[in-house]
Amino acid sequence: MPLIDPLLFATARLSTFSGTSGLTNASGFFFRRGEKLFLVTSRHVFIDEAQDHHPDRIEVELHLDADNAVRSTGWSMLLYENQHATWRQGRDDAGAIDVAALEIDEGRLPQGTALQAFSPRHLADDADDIAIGQALVIPGFPLGFHDAMHHLPVTRSAALASPWGLRFQGKGFFLTDARTHSGTSGAPVVMRMESGTAPGDSLRWKLLGVHSSRMDMGNRDRNVDESLGLNVSWYADILMTLTGPAKGA
Repeated sequence: MPLIDPLLFATARLSTFSGTSGLTNASGFFFRRGEKLFLVTSRHVFIDEAQDHHPDRIEVELHLDADNAVRSTGWSMLLYENQHATWRQGRDDAGAIDVAALEIDEGRLPQGTALQAFSPRHLADDADDIAIGQALVIPGFPLGFHDAMHHLPVTRSAALASPWGLRFQGKGFFLTDARTHSGTSGAPVVMRMESGTAPGDSLRWKLLGVHSSRMDMGNRDRNVDESLGLNVSWYADILMTLTGPAKGA
């Protein structure tokens, strides 16, 4: 089998359920902070009050052999325990942030699970040279579409559409110019690096954000004007808050 970019093993396909009833498909990715491993996606994948979306569990597709991508399995994670949410969600001064992190008990993962994970060293910051129009990549599962044989995501080319580091409209996100669909929510927004962030690091991508949704004009004449083709991506540095020590710990 040809060498597969580790980015595709860091991105996961998610399905949400209420009991045994399937609800939606989405994207997510793995993030490691010290000894802890997290699954990251959009908050609205776990709960969306406006859409009356209230799943009680998710299923994430995991690869079981790094050398044979055909081998995979679905692995279930509960979203509530004793009526309390198991995931972490964030806020900033401007309000809620559409990012959530769910801690994974690695000891319960299927034997042989092969995954890659971003870490704090992959996070982009002000020291990185990220210019307007910067080429970006969004790996995910648009409309649930993917390589169903090898269980791998597809990628969309994107470009940075608002100044890096400047909170668009005062909120914690930036804009990308890309063609996206539902099912891509929760996907990582990344920029290629020429080399790894540390010796032996094969994940040669900077993590800029978490794709959330398309942005459109509410007063657009849908019979005349095309959609903007712009997307909301929340700055990934929120993960340093969401994956830190739990309150009271």
